[in-house]
Amino acid sequence: MAQSVSDAAQIDPALIALNRFGHGARRGDHLVKIAADARGYLKAELEQQDIALVSAGDSKNAGLLDSTAAIQASMAAAAERKAAREAASAMQPAADTADSSTDAKAKPAVPPIEADIYRDEAQARFDKALNADPGFVERLVGFWSNHFCVSVAKAQIVRASAGAFEREAIRPFVLGRFADMLLAVEHHPAMLFFLDNRQSIGPDSRAGKRRGRGLNENLAREILELHTLGVGSGYAQADVTSFAGMLTGWTMAGRKGRLGEPGSFVFNANAHQPGKATLLGTTYPAGGMGQAEAALNDIARHPATAQHIATKLARHFIADDPPPAAVDRLAEVFTRTDGDLRAMALALIDLPEAWSMPLTKLRSPFDYVVALRRPVGSAGNEPQRTLRWLRALGEPLWQPPGPNGFPDGSDNWSSAEGLKTRLDIAWQAAKQADDIGNPDQLLDALVGASASAETREAIARAESKQQGLALLLMAPEFQRR
Repeated sequence: MAQSVSDAAQIDPALIALNRFGHGARRGDHLVKIAADARGYLKAELEQQDIALVSAGDSKNAGLLDSTAAIQASMAAAAERKAAREAASAMQPAADTADSSTDAKAKPAVPPIEADIYRDEAQARFDKALNADPGFVERLVGFWSNHFCVSVAKAQIVRASAGAFEREAIRPFVLGRFADMLLAVEHHPAMLFFLDNRQSIGPDSRAGKRRGRGLNENLAREILELHTLGVGSGYAQADVTSFAGMLTGWTMAGRKGRLGEPGSFVFNANAHQPGKATLLGTTYPAGGMGQAEAALNDIARHPATAQHIATKLARHFIADDPPPAAVDRLAEVFTRTDGDLRAMALALIDLPEAWSMPLTKLRSPFDYVVALRRPVGSAGNEPQRTLRWLRALGEPLWQPPGPNGFPDGSDNWSSAEGLKTRLDIAWQAAKQADDIGNPDQLLDALVGASASAETREAIARAESKQQGLALLLMAPEFQRR
């Protein structure tokens, strides 16, 4: 990975479009044709109606559940597992006293329905990324899904609903308004469960006085620190506490359905902190659920939010240390358009820095695996194989290490162990490729003029097609975006 590539070679417009913005080239992509109007090639994808949505009409996605149904399935499975454990425990004393020759047979474990739901959602996510042309919108989906992340490691309910969360709260708004995405995210049962807002009760509410319980500030803190304003933007602990009170009552209906349909979003007025509240110097009158909604709309338009989002987008698509001028331009567009994310995507495409700076960012594990599979294909056993690769590379799907998501800097993915794992995966992919063809020709199709003399020589000297393909998939030019 220490091998360098000349800046001039890297500034091929087709490679910028496919790698900086998209998910990488596929066999059959015509680099010369793309290069002739690379910006137009990207903008054309943004004009496709419902391009970000996972189509329910696709037979492959027919079995996907909405979040309410997925959570209900998880709740039912959890109840079955509990009943099975209790039954096994009740049988244990009898089994202990029985003769070993007449041991009672243990009942088979209840199938993990959450794992099945997760697998189906993963397949739908991978299919969208692998088939996208060029994949800019899918890159945006991945960016926003990581920005507003939930983790399947939290609980089985989140494992069951993480895919639906992305389909319901992220995809419909990727080219819409930031405020609308923000509201959809914070209303979603998966987010409310992940950040423990079900446990937050207004101390002065009817439920708070009766139970002697109080606030959980997790959701309020992460909205301010991660989802909108960003660290160091001027809010204080008093703002976090006040906002947490405004968000009380935002919850998910439980299995018994006392507040509403199990697994759905509900507002529990009995748990809501009564009275007016102040956030960032603005006082919001008492208003039930509408109080926090008004606050969310306001912080979505805050200048610090514009700067925070602009910085993260520029870091993701341009460079680990994004040019200040590019960040300022994106922040200005965010403010001027009231957080229009399609306008932000177009502004990204039009940034001069996006086309003048060399491709130096190391692909994240997800981006690498997708870029690798697009030209190579699949040899079956999907999506388990791709999920295994992502786990090995340290970026398991929908399982970030914390509420701040997976890191977006090259240094986070460039350890010696991580690069060795990439080499192993490149070899596996080469062995499993549907049709390798000529690695030299594939090199031209995937990385074009960016290929260094060293890379070309290594592939030309390969002892087999598989070895040549593996060397290509591990080449520095293929690793960068």
